[in-house]
Amino acid sequence: MTTPEDPVALPPSPPANAAGSAEPVLSRGTADHLVEQFAREYLRDRRSDRRWRFFLRLSWVLIVILLLGELAGQRNSSVDPHGPHTALIELRGEISADSEASAETIIAGLKNAFEDPNALAVVIRANSPGGSPVQAGIINDEIWRLKAKHNKKVYTVVEEACASGAYYIAAASDAIYVDKASIVGSIGVLMDGFGFSNVMNRFGVERRLLTAGSNKGMLDPFSPLSDKHRGYAQSMLDQIHRQFIAVVRKGRGDRLKETPETFSGLFWNGEEAVRIGLADGLGNLDFVAREVVRADEVIDYTPKPNVAERLAKRFGAALGEGAIKALGSLPALR
Repeated sequence: MTTPEDPVALPPSPPANAAGSAEPVLSRGTADHLVEQFAREYLRDRRSDRRWRFFLRLSWVLIVILLLGELAGQRNSSVDPHGPHTALIELRGEISADSEASAETIIAGLKNAFEDPNALAVVIRANSPGGSPVQAGIINDEIWRLKAKHNKKVYTVVEEACASGAYYIAAASDAIYVDKASIVGSIGVLMDGFGFSNVMNRFGVERRLLTAGSNKGMLDPFSPLSDKHRGYAQSMLDQIHRQFIAVVRKGRGDRLKETPETFSGLFWNGEEAVRIGLADGLGNLDFVAREVVRADEVIDYTPKPNVAERLAKRFGAALGEGAIKALGSLPALR
């Protein structure tokens, strides 16, 4: 037991280096261990960096291979067959400028099909609820032009649906074939949207819309809809509807059995569509190719966008969707 007078034991002082300072000196074993650890970490980082560089390079190689495969597939799909055949054009999904059912895409396929001397006839296989009246009208006009130029028949075969804008296109066909349960018709035009002015008034929200032009804010969803603007929009829809009716009457002719409901926007199943003259008979693609065109072999002429085009269209579609939302609703055949 020590007393307060006993001296306190102090730890030994570190040895002085050559300069006489008291700084700690690493042993040779410790220094070698640190150098070895540093070298190991450096090598691990180098390997990780090489792996990432290899992965990135491999990714680019795979992307290039996919693009080349898409291009090769397009070339193979456009190779002329050796004998007489039925040319197929797919009309699928909503008809719009930025979809696979755009006028640009469908017309490109139609031109290739009509210009091929081995294509005895063209069949449009429809599975669409409709869409843009502008795009549908462009395709309809081009079908009439190509038929007159090349003296070839065009047939439409309906799968699930050939409604509104899709029927606008099908009306240019020489004959329309359906399944008994297909949806056909919907000969009308709509413009839809929402109005939030009452909700804003309820919560005390003020709409600050500045325009140059008394009608520039027409159909703004956050402003009240005036009788003048409602009447103008309805007049425009009625005019597009009359254009639609004229196209159907021109294409169907005496086969159409008109009733007050024919152009009301109603749709019918395939069996009823045949009865009222909106379609000519029951049959699928194979039936039409075999029994009507008399060419069993079917060649698809529908253009297939490659990867780069699909990405560009999706980017453009996102921008276009934002612009349409800013402008409001547009007329649609659906």
